[in-house]
Amino acid sequence: MQEVTVPPPQLTIKAIVLGVLLAALLAGANAYLGLFAGMTVSASIPAAVISMGVLSLFRRSNILENNIVQTGASAGESLAAGVIFTLPALVIMNYWPAFDYGWVLVIAGLGGLLGVLFTIPLRRSLIVEEGLTFPEGIATAEVLRVGENPKRGLGYLMGAALAGGLTKLAETGLGLWNSVAQTGAYMGKAAVYGGANLSPALLSVGYIVGINIAGLVFAGGVIAWCLAIPLYSAFFLEAHPELAALAAKGVSAVDLAYAIWSAEVRYLGVGAMLVGGLWALFSMRRSLVTALQGGLRQYTGHRDKVLSPAERDTPMKWVLQGILLLLVPLFFLYHSIHSQVTLGISLTMTLVMVIAGFLFASVAAYMAGLVGSSNNPISGVTIATILFSSLALLWLMGSETAIGPMAAILIGAVVACAAAIAGDNMQDLKAGYLVGATPWKQQLMQGIGVLSSALVMAPILNLLLKAYGMGVPTPEHPNPLLAPQATLMASVAEGVFGADLPWKMVGLGALMGGAIIGMDSWLSARGSSWRAPVLAVAVGVYLPLNLSVPIFIGGLIAKAAERVRHRLGDPQHRERHRRYGLLVAAGLITGEALAGILMAIPIVITGDREVLALAQAPWGGLPGLVVVGVIAWGLYRAACGGLGK
Repeated sequence: MQEVTVPPPQLTIKAIVLGVLLAALLAGANAYLGLFAGMTVSASIPAAVISMGVLSLFRRSNILENNIVQTGASAGESLAAGVIFTLPALVIMNYWPAFDYGWVLVIAGLGGLLGVLFTIPLRRSLIVEEGLTFPEGIATAEVLRVGENPKRGLGYLMGAALAGGLTKLAETGLGLWNSVAQTGAYMGKAAVYGGANLSPALLSVGYIVGINIAGLVFAGGVIAWCLAIPLYSAFFLEAHPELAALAAKGVSAVDLAYAIWSAEVRYLGVGAMLVGGLWALFSMRRSLVTALQGGLRQYTGHRDKVLSPAERDTPMKWVLQGILLLLVPLFFLYHSIHSQVTLGISLTMTLVMVIAGFLFASVAAYMAGLVGSSNNPISGVTIATILFSSLALLWLMGSETAIGPMAAILIGAVVACAAAIAGDNMQDLKAGYLVGATPWKQQLMQGIGVLSSALVMAPILNLLLKAYGMGVPTPEHPNPLLAPQATLMASVAEGVFGADLPWKMVGLGALMGGAIIGMDSWLSARGSSWRAPVLAVAVGVYLPLNLSVPIFIGGLIAKAAERVRHRLGDPQHRERHRRYGLLVAAGLITGEALAGILMAIPIVITGDREVLALAQAPWGGLPGLVVVGVIAWGLYRAACGGLGK
């Protein structure tokens, strides 16, 4: 009989408890970041470092326990992305006055669990047989393996979190400087805009995704704000009576630029994302079929073989039973939306959800293996799902129905949660494969992480909604959290039923997306290390330019630090400071996000958004420029080895 090596303990009580706490904490932080910046980042490496620092306090701990902790924590982070990309649309469209706890829990929890189950048959094929890269998974495994001086890494993380939190407190809470440095001017009839958000978190996002993606996000911003908006204001303004009337009132160039972007130009991003999501599905059709066939074969081909712990997935019969079990409450959830939703419509919604969920979860899993979680087309596939769902519901229910857009958003929300979980969790399974973890134990911890974060999503979202507002400026919240993806999801769903979607802009965006895909294919054929994923450009188009600028600067910092590290003689020193840079960036993001959440508490209690303010930005954005400049320098020095060896 084949001898099976028993690994050290993995699902220990202390690992599960720490994983649950980090899942909830990082879910809240990533929810704030996504609503603010329209982008989220992986939390695996920071979670691994925190785990190593905390578990080192115990007499016995091991690498597989640390891996279990980061697995659960990253599930919370990725679920937050699926939630904030979709569910705020229901508040923006005034279907919900606030985030209903039961609905959010069911949608996020069931969608996330489906994402876990959908990827179990793909694990062996994508990770073992095809050997896809899964870059974040490899990086996390290296951090877990080295484990050198975790307390110092934890010090970098916590120090950066303190800096990010204090900066956010000084700017948003105390009112010592403006959050955005911006200006605008008219050149003839053309409205020209320029600006930068003074956020350390945005610098850190750019640093983490790197110069390639950060540059593409910035390029999308340039296309929208430096080309499309000036051209539209100069030559096409009369085609939109409301915008023409706004310009006739003599509003500032900044206000007109934002109005044009909101009403017309950002829909270029919708078209580009739609094409990107469909292209991802089409281009991977053969690979996905092969991966699924290989995944199913393993459950019939190993019945008489003694599997090692590192080969044991959750049994396929349990996976299929779990999927069927989860579909039942989703069916009744859709049926309970409104009396207009018949059993046939509810069944159609459930079928669309499960088919789209599985297809796009598979795409997300495969894309994560090729280019990493940061380049996953989650926004694109969600837009495609909502557009298709809206058209199907329009045919079934007619254009007069009032609940059609809501129903489409709910389908998209489940798909987005499943796809977000699928891509990020495959990175964790890759890390586990490299360090010898047991797959079914990781898959169980992924489910625990999903449920842990689903339990806290509604309270966090309600707190942010009451304190800052979301999506649309109101007299109470003139500068809300933008929630860019959710705002676009709402516009698409309402536009299909109201027949007022700016289809010309969507079509132009689709053409732009096709051109970018062609460029990316050309770069791939040449073997270039630079790529042009269409989603990154689309993100830049539908983000305000002031958010894209610091993301681009963060990418430049990452590139400059990389060049300095390459000149260092010691490979271990280079790798150590590469990780330190990532930890500083992750700490800045986490600190700023948590400060934003904590500051929301006194705002909600008192009803006064200026309750902490000591001033009203007496020096404009100048102090913020100085502070963010110092933080950027510190990030650069930590990443290139200048803060100790």
